[in-house]
Amino acid sequence: MSTLELISQALEFEQKESQFKSRNDKIIAVREAKRMILAINEIYKKNRDEKLMTIMKRLSVIKIKFEKRLRIR
Repeated sequence: MSTLELISQALEFEQKESQFKSRNDKIIAVREAKRMILAINEIYKKNRDEKLMTIMKRLSVIKIKFEKRLRIR
């Protein structure tokens, strides 16, 4: 997957954050966020682009928020 595709998927994921209502949707969202974070991290290791780091940080915040809500129940 190319860098541009990953970035566009990550930005689209951020826009859809409020659409994950059910528990199952949140579980799927956490898995998807983790997959994107790891893929972007592999690219980041090669070129050290700060934009990629900020995208990973934003995805991590969303992922952590969903994980906290899933643990409460």
